[in-house]
Amino acid sequence: MRLVYDVQDRPTFKQLILFGFQQVLAIMAATIAVPLIVGNEMSTAAALFGAGLGTLTYILITNKKSPVFLGSSFAFIGSMIAGFAGAVSLQAGYAGLLLGVTFAGLTYVIIALIVRKVGVDWINKLMPPVVIGPTVSIIGLSLAGSAIHNLSVSSVTNEKTNIAVLCGLIALFTTMLVSTYGSKKAKMIPFIIGILAGYTAAAIFTVIGFKTNNPYLQIINFSAIEALTTNGVTLQTFFQVPDFTFPKAFAGVKELDATYITTIAVAYIPVSFVVFAEHIADHKNISSVINKDLLTDPGLDKTLLGDGIGSIVGALFGGCPNTTYGESVACVAITRNASVATIVTAAIECILLSFLAPVIAFITTIPSCVMGGVCMALYGFIAVSGLKMIQNVPLDQNRNLFVVSAILIAGIGNMTLNFGNVTITSVACALILGILVNNMLAKEVIEEEEIDTDLL
Repeated sequence: MRLVYDVQDRPTFKQLILFGFQQVLAIMAATIAVPLIVGNEMSTAAALFGAGLGTLTYILITNKKSPVFLGSSFAFIGSMIAGFAGAVSLQAGYAGLLLGVTFAGLTYVIIALIVRKVGVDWINKLMPPVVIGPTVSIIGLSLAGSAIHNLSVSSVTNEKTNIAVLCGLIALFTTMLVSTYGSKKAKMIPFIIGILAGYTAAAIFTVIGFKTNNPYLQIINFSAIEALTTNGVTLQTFFQVPDFTFPKAFAGVKELDATYITTIAVAYIPVSFVVFAEHIADHKNISSVINKDLLTDPGLDKTLLGDGIGSIVGALFGGCPNTTYGESVACVAITRNASVATIVTAAIECILLSFLAPVIAFITTIPSCVMGGVCMALYGFIAVSGLKMIQNVPLDQNRNLFVVSAILIAGIGNMTLNFGNVTITSVACALILGILVNNMLAKEVIEEEEIDTDLL
């Protein structure tokens, strides 16, 4: 892929502000969704701050060579909920949260040290393109249900409506048209333009819906802005310090005991290995986008260290373990803007925005249907980029055909395994199954090659 901005390129200051904000919009919905799902008074603004700080840590450790944003990890939601459920108090739950993220981050550090010692050749042998390609596709396809659900739901009534679908499709079509036919400048910000178009349509329908008292037309939920402006916007309400995690966590440290610490370790450490598989898939994907193998330069050890330590740093403030985001990778691929400076700008913007209550309130009003429409393009691009990895794989060989088939069906069928509080996600299950099938059928290919050689 020919990039407009390569990894080390630096757009102008004005461009960076705009390009960075586009990345923020791409990762925003998922990043703030995790604390909303987990509950227990977790702050979405703090999660946004933690994602920005975690990303800056990752960029620093990877020597500014990997243009990927880190956001709240969905893989650890079960672990986080279990940690709060097993705590004797809310403060102890936050202490357990930081302890769990530390366990997960240190697992990454240990794996990184092993990789530094033995190299990454074993990764390429264990996960060749026939395995990693369809796995990357599954990352996108596994999110398809979420995108379509959001596309069809009103943010006011939480019910499916055709008007919501229309607004989401307007956002999607605008994004596609701008990315394909837009000017050079417009092609760099197709998601911003798409979201604005979808938001405008949704706003028009919502105003008409309120004027005519027709809930069917009401798409945008303005309650966040209404709550902010009820008594007027003052200096205190305009600038608000996010509700950071560490004060509550430090207060709950004294309530930890050996049993609870063991519970936290069991809940978090196994999930780290699951996310490790997704970490490799994401970095293989972004490597194919920027035409540079990030597993060798800066190296898998550096990306793991960046992910692990970035997750710990981010959770200290935001509470959520972080992970590399496929949405960010897709945004880089579609806009062909791989500039690390853009990712750094997006991280700084997340940190600054977390203090600006009106901005957070406005972004919160972006209806789910509009984000669902944009995410159709983002998630679809992830799926297609994975399929591109296997375009040179001979699928007329049964071995390769079975490997790809097993991964796709396991992933699309949402195959998961549960061991207590630990859930092996569909992506991880698909990858593990693909590795097993690939190795199980390896001997058959060797025998076929030997027969062909004898015939010659």
